[in-house]
Amino acid sequence: MSSVTKKIDGNSHSYRKPEFYNIWRRIFLFLVTHVFYMIRFKLVYRLEVYGKENIPKDNKYIIAANHLSTLDPPLVCAVMNRGVAYMAKKELFENPFLCWWLNWLGAFAVDREKLHVSTIKTVKTIRDTGWVLGIFPQGTRELTGEISHVTKGFATLAKSTKCGILPIGITGTQEVKRLPFSGKIIVRIGELIPYSDNVEEMVESWGRSIEKLTGYKYVSEKVTA
Repeated sequence: MSSVTKKIDGNSHSYRKPEFYNIWRRIFLFLVTHVFYMIRFKLVYRLEVYGKENIPKDNKYIIAANHLSTLDPPLVCAVMNRGVAYMAKKELFENPFLCWWLNWLGAFAVDREKLHVSTIKTVKTIRDTGWVLGIFPQGTRELTGEISHVTKGFATLAKSTKCGILPIGITGTQEVKRLPFSGKIIVRIGELIPYSDNVEEMVESWGRSIEKLTGYKYVSEKVTA
């Protein structure tokens, strides 16, 4: 990976060059999400998707979905039918297998305590490729039936890169099912939230949109930095 990464901010996986998001990673991601996971989503969880007409034709936007399960990242990739690059906490890249896996899925390392220059550079790189950035603004999985503990980093990135925010509401992935047709996943894609210089306004718009898409209550007073 040395030819497609650059050591910035002390992590060799925090910055990605455009050639990193090549056809081979796109094929690998397609096989993982559309073959392995999509069979499970349709056969076990009876996946339903609404609002695909809201997906922009270009890739100057950031996907921001609520987070219920480890199934959410591949689910969003499969639904979007395009390369989606996720942020992953830098500690995960210390594990050799996870590092290999995350690299091939197009992920990049971030420091959750601080927004580094490398993060903004990589987001801009992704914007200029055929991929899009995927983020879960809650930071971690939330199983309480509400949209809470929302961080505003995704809106800051949208402002810095002049990207809109595409809200995606997910329900049903938190229920682990294994038998055919025993689960139900519904994905609703909302209307694009235009980027703005007002970060707090974008966060609030996203929260209200996810509340409408999922039926979960948005707790705005818990928005954090």
